[in-house]
Amino acid sequence: MEQLKELLFGLCSAAGTPGDEHFAAQQAKKALEPYCSDVAIDHMGNVIGFMGDKNAERQVMLDAHIDQIGMVVTHIDKDGFLHMAPCGGVDRRVLPGAPVTVYGREAFTGIVCCLPPHLAEDDGKVEPVDKMAVDLGLTKAEAEQKVALGDRILLSGRPCALLNHRVSSAALDDRAGCAALIRCAQLLSGKPLTCGLTILLSTREETGSQGAKTGTFRVFPTEAIAVDVSFADQPGVAGHKCGKLGAGPMIGVSPVLDREMKDKLIHIAKDEEIPYQMEVMGGTTGTNADVISTTRSGVRTALLSIPLRYMHTSVEVVDLEDIERTAVLMASYIHHR
Repeated sequence: MEQLKELLFGLCSAAGTPGDEHFAAQQAKKALEPYCSDVAIDHMGNVIGFMGDKNAERQVMLDAHIDQIGMVVTHIDKDGFLHMAPCGGVDRRVLPGAPVTVYGREAFTGIVCCLPPHLAEDDGKVEPVDKMAVDLGLTKAEAEQKVALGDRILLSGRPCALLNHRVSSAALDDRAGCAALIRCAQLLSGKPLTCGLTILLSTREETGSQGAKTGTFRVFPTEAIAVDVSFADQPGVAGHKCGKLGAGPMIGVSPVLDREMKDKLIHIAKDEEIPYQMEVMGGTTGTNADVISTTRSGVRTALLSIPLRYMHTSVEVVDLEDIERTAVLMASYIHHR
């Protein structure tokens, strides 16, 4: 687990907002290269690696998105405060008073402005993100020398270990999925494969899944498994609406997902005694699986989700055992004919 934790922490420590995933992509490429051939970063910023038989009839693709939620600088006001817009599904409730990193000419620490409770109206309302501002401690002239419009802002959340194989960090959505794919490649490394296997670490999922769309179009596999995170148990959330930390990957059921692939994943999990859970959705999944399944003439697609607490905050929590079991299940699926 220590090696997996180091891999995950390295991935989470690299910045990568939608459309600006360069640092995260470079970190992921470096981690994937020992196990795959032809690892490259394409025009959309996707990291793509291949292993196995390029000429095999069966071509499997594994996908996880490498981008993370954040903000983008839209305006510097007369007092030097940075104004911003969300870049992905930012939870505005966690922003006031939060430390952030502004990626300008270099990385700067800032604070999202908040009113002292003595001055705030007790109505419980939180301003929209585009009504908030970031304090860098600079005048307007100083801020304009260090920060440009369009620069990205991330919630500050350093990876840290909790108890019972659990870890907390920003960007676990979906660097946890990326770690599972890289770990799967490691498990398969050096073993003969009767199929071709493409690892796609895709960009811009949080703003429309453009990386998965173009990456899948390029690869056009015969089948694909998307790996993302989903809601884990915590106070205030009904148990039937979420998964449990440490209970294994959540196998997706949805009209957009392939039933035979889902059944095969369940069969393998039972046969090899890999703990798993079910996640049933009555429509689309809200993940890259939705666009992968409808690329070109269609791709048979399954979905595995890693349970995660406190989604879209700087303190997301996952269980390393869930990541490991997701990787093991995918590796077994690829070997299974």
